[in-house]
Amino acid sequence: MPIVEARGLTKVYRTYKKQPGLAGAVRGLFRREYTETRAVDDVSFTLEEGEFVGFLGPNGAGKTTALKMLSGLLNPTTGEARVLGFVPWERKDAMKRQISLLMGQKNALWWDLPARESLELNRAIYGITEKAYRAIVDELTTLLDVTDKLDVMVRELSLGERMKFELISALLHSPRVLFLDEPTIGLDVTSQLKVREFLSRYNAERRITTMLTSHYMEDIEALCRRVIVIDHGRIMFDGPLTAIVERFSTHKIIGLTFTDVTDTDFSAAGEIVERTDRAVKLRVPRARVTDVARDLLASCKIHDISVEDPPVEDVIRQLFAEQASEAKV
Repeated sequence: MPIVEARGLTKVYRTYKKQPGLAGAVRGLFRREYTETRAVDDVSFTLEEGEFVGFLGPNGAGKTTALKMLSGLLNPTTGEARVLGFVPWERKDAMKRQISLLMGQKNALWWDLPARESLELNRAIYGITEKAYRAIVDELTTLLDVTDKLDVMVRELSLGERMKFELISALLHSPRVLFLDEPTIGLDVTSQLKVREFLSRYNAERRITTMLTSHYMEDIEALCRRVIVIDHGRIMFDGPLTAIVERFSTHKIIGLTFTDVTDTDFSAAGEIVERTDRAVKLRVPRARVTDVARDLLASCKIHDISVEDPPVEDVIRQLFAEQASEAKV
C-alpha cells in the first residue's frame, strides 16, 4: 500500500467580489457575486516508503495548499487522500504522531524560550520518553552542528540556526512522513548545504517518505530523483528528474575552449551564453548539435569541447514560461 496517496484532490476557494462604490456595497447585501480559484485541481499521485520527491511549481501553483491537505490542515473541496492509511483531514492522533509538516516561512518554536525548552515542550506534547528524547536531540543537534546553541533564546538564533532547530522539532517524534515546504528559504549557501546533507542522510538511514517544495533547484537536484511539477493547480509532469530535461529541453549547451585568443563570430552557430577571449558557451537546438560541433571543430583551433544539457532550473523556467504563454492564447 502506498504511504501517501492522492486521488482527484481538488481545493476551490470562493472569494466575494465586491462591486465599487456605495451602490455596489448595497447591492452586495442582497446579491453577492463570487469568483472561484482552483488552488489544486484534480491532483493524483502516490508516494512509496522512503521516496524523496520534489514538488515543483511557480508561486501560486498550489504546492502549499496540496501539502496542507495531505497533512490535515485543510479539507479538500473534492477528491480523496490517504496518508499511512488515514484520511488526513480527519486529524486522528495516530496519524498526527507519524507525520510532520515543516514550513520554512512559519515558526514552530517558541520565540521567547531557549531552543532546548521549545524542544522539551514538543517532547511533552508527543509523549516522548526522556531517554528517547535525549538520544534523538543529541543525534540531531550533532548532525546539524547546533549542540552549543541549545540554551540560546530562539529569537537570538541566526536564521540558519533557527531553521535547523525547526527541523529537529519536526523530526523529534520520528515521523514516517515528512512534508517540507521551502525549508532552506533565506538561508546562506553554507546552511543550505548543511541542511541538504542532513536530509539526504536522514532519509537514507530512516527510510522516511519525504515531499519537498523548494525554489532552490540545488535542493531538488541534490535530494530528489523524482519530481512532480504543478502549475495552476494541475500536475504537468510526474517522473524522474532527468526526464524533465529529456522531455522539455529543446537545446543543449556546447562549451568550447580554444588554444589561442579568438575573435570568431559565433552568432550563426547558436545563442552565445558566455564569452571570453579563449572560451565560449553556445545554446544550440538539439537537432543541430552534431552539425554545429562538426563545423566548429573544422574551423577553429579547439583545445576542449563539451556538450551538456542546460541546467534543470532553466528547463523548469522555460516550461512554466511556455505554459503561461499557452494559457494566454
